[in-house]
Amino acid sequence: MRKRTCLAACGSMLAATIGLFGAAAPAGASTASPVVGYTYIDGNTAAANTIDAFARHADGSVTPLARGPFAAGGAGTGAGLASQGAIQATRDGRYLLAVDAGSNQVSVLRVTRGGVPVPVGRPVASDGKQPVSIAVSPSGLVYVANSGAGGSNYTGFRLSPGGTLTPIPGSTFAVPDSSGLGDVFFNALGTHLVGTRTGTSLIDSFVVLPGGRLLAAHGSPFTGQGLGQLGAEFSPARPSQLFVSNAHNGVGLGTVSAYRDGLLGRLTPAGASPYADGQTAPCWVEISHDGRYLFTVNTGSASISSYAIKADGSLALIGSTPIAGGGADIDARLSPDGRTLSVDGSGAHILSVFAVSGGHLTEVPSSPTPLPAGAPSGIVNT
Repeated sequence: MRKRTCLAACGSMLAATIGLFGAAAPAGASTASPVVGYTYIDGNTAAANTIDAFARHADGSVTPLARGPFAAGGAGTGAGLASQGAIQATRDGRYLLAVDAGSNQVSVLRVTRGGVPVPVGRPVASDGKQPVSIAVSPSGLVYVANSGAGGSNYTGFRLSPGGTLTPIPGSTFAVPDSSGLGDVFFNALGTHLVGTRTGTSLIDSFVVLPGGRLLAAHGSPFTGQGLGQLGAEFSPARPSQLFVSNAHNGVGLGTVSAYRDGLLGRLTPAGASPYADGQTAPCWVEISHDGRYLFTVNTGSASISSYAIKADGSLALIGSTPIAGGGADIDARLSPDGRTLSVDGSGAHILSVFAVSGGHLTEVPSSPTPLPAGAPSGIVNT
């Protein structure tokens, strides 16, 4: 997804705001609200990649951690990745895994006291070109989507309790360079893996074998129900429910598809799928922890659409919420308690935060917060 060109006036205002960023107080110093967790963004910074880190407060506000951004170890591209999941956290919140798309590597960082991320050894080769998305299963199985020419694939790794990332021999599943991989992710059980091919509007579906290798489902890759399959996620509460955004249908023609994922990975539409939201470029998908609501960030219309998820996996549109100052917003993630939704507003270099009440969103008064320089890609909350 290409970023929009900002108007000169807006650019001047944004530059002034970013100028205040360097003077930001350490986490907790500028607010009486207690710290309840942390937000991390892969800066995708050219030459030397960095991780942007913020303290999350109980009132929804965020403050940058002192001495950040933090070195990731590899290199970013300095340009948007057009992917979801460029940074992930382990379920226990001890480790972050981030793509270094400019050096074809993956960095593992340990989360230390005060939320500070520290690299665990050196970055590991992604076994492909331009890694853009990472999936982490509950058992420590990791898959990386590589989307660069001459090395587009899914490749598997094992993450040890000490944070060491080791490739799984024979796990690489190659795809055509035209695929434009946008996302890779596990179901809640870690037994199925799905990846999206944004460039060719296809969906890869796999069963995860006991040794960590992949078995492609019969009929995979499956043809999407629109153009530009990009963001996607399984329901955390119902592992057989799969949802995929259709980002490239055109202005005001965005849709989200709902599928049932069979025992052997076969995908079949749920209800009257796909489901329209009347917005442009719904690129990123996030689902409430109870599996009742779906949120999709509309990159082309600076808004977030909310859907209710019915028991059979079909969707019902609730409405759309504007993102203040938004534009080319590129990923979103709920907090562990589900009370807030954080959005990486890469196009305007802002971090936006919304209070969540069921399927309804309200941007918190302190939002948005400026982001450091770079090409921010992906977001995760711990």
